[in-house]
Amino acid sequence: MSIRWVLTDEQWAKMEPQCLGKPSDPGRSGTDNRRFVEAVLWIARTGSPWRDLPPEFGKWNTVFKRFSRPLKNPPPTLASASTI
Repeated sequence: MSIRWVLTDEQWAKMEPQCLGKPSDPGRSGTDNRRFVEAVLWIARTGSPWRDLPPEFGKWNTVFKRFSRPLKNPPPTLASASTI
């Protein structure tokens, strides 16, 4: 089964520079940012649990961990910065 992309190549070209995990970013980079974004869009579109993510998008647990990582350490918001 091949992956059915949600984003067009044109949409991805606009979005790609904004994604974290580029080779130029510090730390470990994502192996395939587009596949990760498409996996998250698949979850959002279908409403399926993470464990039902098709294997073409990668290991469900790896995708879930990458998705939830920023939620554990959210960047400071403008509101919290103004209280300092």
